[in-house]
Amino acid sequence: MDMGKFLDLNYLLSLANIMGFIGGIFYVGTMLVKTMVPLRMSAIASNFFLGLYGLLANSIPTFFLYTLLLPINCVRLYQMLQLVKQVKTATQGDLSMEWLKPFMTKRNYYKGDVLFRKNDTASEMFFIVSGAYRVTELNVDLAPGALLGEMGLLAPDNRRTQSVECTDSGQVLTISYDKVRELYFQNPEFGFYFLRLTSERLMQNVARLERIIEQNKLKIAPEAAEGSA
Repeated sequence: MDMGKFLDLNYLLSLANIMGFIGGIFYVGTMLVKTMVPLRMSAIASNFFLGLYGLLANSIPTFFLYTLLLPINCVRLYQMLQLVKQVKTATQGDLSMEWLKPFMTKRNYYKGDVLFRKNDTASEMFFIVSGAYRVTELNVDLAPGALLGEMGLLAPDNRRTQSVECTDSGQVLTISYDKVRELYFQNPEFGFYFLRLTSERLMQNVARLERIIEQNKLKIAPEAAEGSA
């Protein structure tokens, strides 16, 4: 037997084992991480080294499997990083959720339609694309670009806190709470953004109530003065 070939074979097997060992470490890492971006990065490293192991060890099924998984994990990582980037960009600007459109489905409403009523069971959020809508209890009009229905996700028993009616026919985009929860747990950045969005909405509602109370005080004051006179 040619000693050179024997040494080359030993070298390849040793190198293959090293690649397999490193790939195994990264594979274990995918089991330990809790968020999607580190998981995909660890999976990519694992696929790369285990693919090398399959190539050097002349294991065609192993090489084929991890060569196939590598681009899949790369694409998923790219999609996740794009979502994170869009979330970060959105949190630096106004509180809109246009970047969520790819995850939403279209729905048409006509004048007089009720999107939901107060105390209804809530299961989705809405993004207004066109038309006009009114929060019935507050007599507040909503225009295209507005998000509504997110408070139901946080409300006790997932109940609607207000009623919304369509006042001018248009189109909305919807996203289920299940999808929102999935994005929330997969991406800490989205979780932070959603909390910021709901906090902003609560502050707007508080400010609106304060204005109503102040207006009522101004109305009562003259009436009280006339009564005492």
